[in-house]
Amino acid sequence: MVAMLLSSLSQTVLSSAMPTMVGELDGVDHMLWVMTAFMLSSTIVMPIYGKLGDLMGRKSLMIGAILLFMAGSLIGALSVDMNMLIGGRVVQGLGGGGLMILSQAIIADVVPARERGKYMGVMGAVFAVSSVAGPLLGGWFTEGIGWRWTFWINMPLGLLALTAAVFLLHLPKRATTSKPKIDGWGMAFLALTTTCIVLVASWGGKDYAWDSLTIIGLIAGAVVAAVVFVLIERTTAEPIMPLHLFREANFNLTTIAGLLTSIGMFGVIGYLPTYLQMAYGSTAMEAGMLMIPMMLALLLTSIVSGALVSKHGRYKVIPIVGTFIAAGGLALLGTITPETPVWLFCIFVAVMGVGLGASMQILVLIVQNTFPNREVGTATAANNYFRQIGASLGAAVIGSLFTSRLVTELADRLPSGGGAGSTNSLTPDMVHRLPEAVQDVIALAYSSALTPLFFALVPALVLAGVLLFFVKEKPLATTIERDVMPEAIAEGQLLITSDEPSAHDADAEADAAPHR
Repeated sequence: MVAMLLSSLSQTVLSSAMPTMVGELDGVDHMLWVMTAFMLSSTIVMPIYGKLGDLMGRKSLMIGAILLFMAGSLIGALSVDMNMLIGGRVVQGLGGGGLMILSQAIIADVVPARERGKYMGVMGAVFAVSSVAGPLLGGWFTEGIGWRWTFWINMPLGLLALTAAVFLLHLPKRATTSKPKIDGWGMAFLALTTTCIVLVASWGGKDYAWDSLTIIGLIAGAVVAAVVFVLIERTTAEPIMPLHLFREANFNLTTIAGLLTSIGMFGVIGYLPTYLQMAYGSTAMEAGMLMIPMMLALLLTSIVSGALVSKHGRYKVIPIVGTFIAAGGLALLGTITPETPVWLFCIFVAVMGVGLGASMQILVLIVQNTFPNREVGTATAANNYFRQIGASLGAAVIGSLFTSRLVTELADRLPSGGGAGSTNSLTPDMVHRLPEAVQDVIALAYSSALTPLFFALVPALVLAGVLLFFVKEKPLATTIERDVMPEAIAEGQLLITSDEPSAHDADAEADAAPHR
């Protein structure tokens, strides 16, 4: 849980601090890379962590991921320019991708699918709490001791997670009779494919024209790398992303739905706090507080939906309803202007939070219930990989379109600067010191640049809901299928275990045989 908190917090804590951060480092035109860098690197390593966890066990990987994440946070805290900041985010992502995957897979190691809904609901709640705390902490740090503490805060949290992983995390030992074969070439070509896709989304139409040689080359590179990757996966002994996963309809449907939902979710979360500061005139702290209704709604519906699944064993309807509610919330956000009352804005974001909380974690549960335990890490990682592709595309495409539209809007409305100086270095504090007439123009520019993009994302969530109608609801497993050494099995060891024999040991021993 602490690991999930670390990873999810890193995706939201910078949102309130970003305008001040990029303005201070003179990098507004590189703003989208602060978000995209983390998502890109974390996406690349997700399948790697998932497969290695299935082959070698997850504890040592969890420890390594925490250390990488802390190293990236240190680089970010000490950044002197945008290149160093973005580099720190890349290293953070290399650890954060592992934290996201391993925390979910570890739950599958110790909790039957029928009971897993409650834990997945709590996972969703952790994400919601971090999403609330992230913008608030980011705003508080920015207005107080400085935005660099959005990185420093990860050090004590990282030490807490590291201590828990080293001393309190006890997992069943895996029955390995030989040295596992690592799909190195598959990892390399998957990373190349992912990088090309995200660069196309980030650069297309902004830094490079869509018909430029650079963009065409990246698209061609993505296609070629993807084809080579598939060929490798067909022949390698231990593929990082086994192709038989895609023969399961439930995996395909939930994966595509998760990708589409992530496009909408991260397109909103990543840029709403910036919009609130520049268009509403909110402080960084106020922008964070205005996101609370969304995350409280997400927290409550995530816990309730998970509990309902565990109680009744039915899961199909909940994510369908959730995606349509989220689509409605996104459409409502597309109507906001600088004159929209705060209370109405809070209702709009809460509606979206209700929808997201009811859908996101249940999709992971469906995937885990589809495959045997020996593949649960790989399947979870593959599902999350495509979800992160959606998040990367959502943040990159919305960020790219937002930035290019914003530059155009500001140039049209403030052709000579209007006393604002360089628009590339605009910060909320600078805007608040400008004449009121200029502030109004900048607010309208931000509103005109961003809110139409929310409408454009609505069809993605509607399509996600339609796809989920075709999910086949299979009974949730009530036992854990384990490919482990019987003497290593200990039931109920989620985070804290005892070395002393427990009353559950006999039952756990009986459950060791594979069955569903």
